Amino acid sequence: MGYEVKIGLSNKHVHLSQKDLDVLFGEGHELTPTKALVQPGQFAAEEKIDIVGPKKAIKGVRVLGPVRPETQVELALTDARGIGITAPVRESGKLDGTPGCKLVGPCGEVELEKGVIAALRHVHLNDEQAAEAGVKDGDWVSIKLGGERGLVFENVLVRAGEKHFAEVHLDTDEGNAAGCGPNAVCEIIK
Repeated sequence: MGYEVKIGLSNKHVHLSQKDLDVLFGEGHELTPTKALVQPGQFAAEEKIDIVGPKKAIKGVRVLGPVRPETQVELALTDARGIGITAPVRESGKLDGTPGCKLVGPCGEVELEKGVIAALRHVHLNDEQAAEAGVKDGDWVSIKLGGERGLVFENVLVRAGEKHFAEVHLDTDEGNAAGCGPNAVCEIIK
């Protein structure tokens, strides 16, 4: 039996730079944490924005904190297609060559030239958890989910280090394909 990890389903969300946060919510605005996330120091913020694509908009999309150096919009492929954007599957932070969109907040709008991605599925592990699982940062693994719609996802990136805690991130399309519920777990297989 492999190493078991809880599944965290990632709904559409936005990570903002301070510059874009200032435009969307007003100069000097600070994000208001509403819920701590599993990954240390990260949180869901009270703030929400609209994402506007060529076809239509998605209203009330949650902002996650803390602020980042560059704004990043994470959508499931279904969400991206629905608003008319072809989002590439990318590792978080790898934004070169990605499409942009318009973001609308209560105080202004930002036209992004790049930054829309479908997040590459990945597993977070701290150093001790990675050692227990027999993996290291940057490794590629597969994960196996059981149940009525059980399946194996390949090409899962390992993100290990002191700022991580055991959790596999799948987007809503992937979670729905596997029939993931709120307490879903998977097994890391190599």
